[in-house]
Amino acid sequence: MACCNDSACSSAASSALDSPRWRRVLWIALIVNAGCFVAEIVTGLTAGSAALQADALDFFGDAANYAISLGVAGMALAWRARAAAAKGITLILFALWVVGNTVWQALHGTLPQAEVMGVVGIAALFANGGVALMLYRYRGGDSNMRSVWICSRNDAIGNLAVMFAAMGVFGTGTGWPDVVVAGIMGGLGLWGGLQIVAQAREELQSPNAAPLGVAAE
Repeated sequence: MACCNDSACSSAASSALDSPRWRRVLWIALIVNAGCFVAEIVTGLTAGSAALQADALDFFGDAANYAISLGVAGMALAWRARAAAAKGITLILFALWVVGNTVWQALHGTLPQAEVMGVVGIAALFANGGVALMLYRYRGGDSNMRSVWICSRNDAIGNLAVMFAAMGVFGTGTGWPDVVVAGIMGGLGLWGGLQIVAQAREELQSPNAAPLGVAAE
């Protein structure tokens, strides 16, 4: 993401840190992700799909992350960077859980319901696609803004992956496509978390990171 290293793009995005528009987008993202979590965790458990369960927990983590972002919007860079680091670590832990759950599903050879996976994947994709489009303009901001964009981007990719898994399960009559997709989603979450933590560490070491308790720049 070249824009994240472009000072002009970063400056423009950072100036909107506490704007009503930024907060409104975050609230929409929070509501959408919370709703999708409830829908996917129920259907994922019912359909026996590791990919849907992984996507559901991703929604839950993202909803919590958006709530944190709303809380630190407009605060000093040090606060925003620390919040982003916490979100990145949460994403890494989620990815490790997905890997463990995927291994369990592979060993037990469960066969998920492909039709349910497909319908839920399509609905979630439409919801996340709209959120991702709203957040796209903020992809070049600080680590906190970028973490929100990365979470939204990963959700949309995850929804597409769930749909491909559903087609694979339906076509092969086995649960392996579901397992493979869940593993890929775990890797995507791990990579995204590492990206967020890395940028947050850079910002905490920056001269612009005011000490805690000091007002935002």
